[in-house]
Amino acid sequence: MDPVIEIENVSHLFKQHRALDGISFQVSPESLHGFVGPNGAGKTTTLKLICTLLKPQVGKIRVFGHDVRNNVKAIRRRIGYMPDHFSMYRQMTVFEYLDFFAAAYGFTLKERNRIVADVLALTDMDVRKDDFIQGLSRGMQQRVSLARVLVNDPDLLLLDEPASGLDPRARIELMEILRELRRMGKTIFISSHILSELAELCDSVTIIDRGKTKYSGPMEALLDQQTETPTYRIRVDLSAEETETQLSALPGVLSVEGIEGRSDVRVKIDPTITDGNQLLSAIIASGMIVMHFGRDQRHLNEAFMDLTERGVRS
Repeated sequence: MDPVIEIENVSHLFKQHRALDGISFQVSPESLHGFVGPNGAGKTTTLKLICTLLKPQVGKIRVFGHDVRNNVKAIRRRIGYMPDHFSMYRQMTVFEYLDFFAAAYGFTLKERNRIVADVLALTDMDVRKDDFIQGLSRGMQQRVSLARVLVNDPDLLLLDEPASGLDPRARIELMEILRELRRMGKTIFISSHILSELAELCDSVTIIDRGKTKYSGPMEALLDQQTETPTYRIRVDLSAEETETQLSALPGVLSVEGIEGRSDVRVKIDPTITDGNQLLSAIIASGMIVMHFGRDQRHLNEAFMDLTERGVRS
C-alpha cells in the first residue's frame, strides 16, 4: 500500500534559522505513528507542512499521493489537524461548537445532528454536550478539540501534543480513544513528549533532532537491543549483589549488569551453551523466584537519548 505521508529531503528556514535540514520519512496507512524530538527540533514545522499551512522551501511532501504545493484542497478534505495550542469559542456549548464546524464543512442540518452525535459518543462527551466550553477542564476541552477534528471524518489525524497538560487518567482515556480511531481505519500521526505512552501506543516512530531525521521505522526495531549475543532482562527476589552472584554462576551466562534506576539486571548468554528457556529453567531450579524474564528491549527514552544531542537548541 502507498504511504499516507511521504517526506523527501525537506528543508525549511525561518530567516536565518534552519528549522528542518533534509528530513525524510514515510507513514504507512492505518498506522499509529509517533513523532518525537526535543523542543526546537522541527516537529511543529513538519506538522504545519504536512497539513498545508506552510509550503516546503526545499524537498517534496506528498499526502495521499498529493503534492502539498499543488493539491491543497484534496489534502485538506482528508486530514484533521489538532495543534498544540488551540483556541476555542468558549462561550459556546460543546454541541454549538461542533455544530458550527460541521456547518463550515457544508453539512446539512440533518447530517450535522448525526455527525455531532457520533463524535460526541466517540469522545465520551455526549453527557456534556450542553455545557459551556469555558466551564470544562483542560482534559474535557482536549476531548472537544479532538471531536472537532473528527467532524469531517478525516482519514489522517495530525495531533500535536494532544496529551499536553492532562492528568494521568485523562491521558490514559485519550490514548484509548486514539486506539479506537486506529481500529476504525484512521492513520494517526502524533507528536508527543510522553515517550512511555508513545512506546505502548505506536507501531512506528520518527525521531528528529536539530532538523534532521535520526530514525524512522517500526517501534519494535528501534527498541530491539538484540545482537549476536542474546540478552535478557531479569528480576528475581534477591538483593542486587546476590542476584549478580547467583546468576553469574549459571551455565552459559557471560555477564550480569545492573540497570540504573531499576531492579532488573541485564544478562548476556553464550548461545552455544544455553538458550532463553534453559536459562529460565536454571534460574527456577536454583530456587530463585522469577519476577520478570524477557528479551532485552530498551525503553523509548533510552533510544531517544542515544539518538539526540545534548544542549540547548539555537
